[in-house]
Amino acid sequence: MATTTNYAAVLHGAKDLRLTKREISAPGAGQVQINVKATGLCGSDLHYYIHGKNGEYVLRDPMALGHESAGLVVAVGEGVTEYKVGDRVAIEAGVYCRECRFCKQGRYNLCTNMRFASSAKVYPHQDGTLQNLINYPIAYLHRLPDTVTYEQASLVEPLSVVLHAARRAGIRAGHRVLVLGAGAVGLLACSVAAAHGATQLAIVDINEDRVNFAVKEGFASQGHVLPLGPRPATPEEGLTQSKATADTLLEKFSLGDADGFDIVLDCTGVQGCMQAAIHTARAGGKVVFIGMGTPNALLPVSAAAFREVDLLGVFRYANTYPDALALFGAGRLPNVEKLVTQKVPLAKVNQAFEMLMKGKDDQGNMIMKLMVGDY
Repeated sequence: MATTTNYAAVLHGAKDLRLTKREISAPGAGQVQINVKATGLCGSDLHYYIHGKNGEYVLRDPMALGHESAGLVVAVGEGVTEYKVGDRVAIEAGVYCRECRFCKQGRYNLCTNMRFASSAKVYPHQDGTLQNLINYPIAYLHRLPDTVTYEQASLVEPLSVVLHAARRAGIRAGHRVLVLGAGAVGLLACSVAAAHGATQLAIVDINEDRVNFAVKEGFASQGHVLPLGPRPATPEEGLTQSKATADTLLEKFSLGDADGFDIVLDCTGVQGCMQAAIHTARAGGKVVFIGMGTPNALLPVSAAAFREVDLLGVFRYANTYPDALALFGAGRLPNVEKLVTQKVPLAKVNQAFEMLMKGKDDQGNMIMKLMVGDY
């Protein structure tokens, strides 16, 4: 079978990322070959790069990173009629089995046999998309609307996470929404909430530059910078601090006399923020935990239960790519392209990760979303 030269960003261990020359065969039956044009780097990529693991998922063999990607079809495999050479596609990163009960229920994000790109959860690992070329099954591809760019299409993967969260929360017109965390996911959460008709959008972070960016670029109507203080000495002290933080936020956002926000989206995964989220939600409101940080968080469950505040978890996404692409295609996510603050070619992928680790580029500019690719 004929092969083509390919280059992939392959992680061999902590801070051991190698741009590796590989041979790639022609796509198999039911597959197409994609020239990957743009790949966004995210927090899980950075965890793997720094630690050689992401939470409990430890790298056991070399693995290509990346899972937020879009590209151009350059070859089609046997039996493929749905796509042709020249089609632009977004790549859904999770290959699910279609056979387990979750897949059959349409909740394939919970698939017990999921193979997710650039995740060491499964072994052998599933290589990621941070490559020039990949062969991919067509069942997990989505054709781009003509007006959607490769950068926007690469943002569809993190956008899908918050779109899934918005569905879980039932965000609708008139809702007051608080977003904790002003990184790329937090700003995408603001955009999705606005697209669903939220009328008050507030955002909170410890990073002043990120909060200012969110408000200046129109992602949020209000912002607040949390001061960095000493870590609580005891769990009880932490619960007291988070309640005080919540009271401050409600007063800051002119909700002191109201019961709180209809929806609170925590994009941090930080225990103190998760605790404060519960106190800032109104009675009958909802808190959605999007960020993944604290493995076993201590939460003020009584403050939720006695006020019927629903606590919802989010793990990846399901059935979101068509709607996410449609939002981009219809222009319902204004300014989202401004999230991409830096672009680096694949040949300089190591520099990209070093910048991401510092949080600033070589000129000292804040990194919100760093895109790797040649487009």
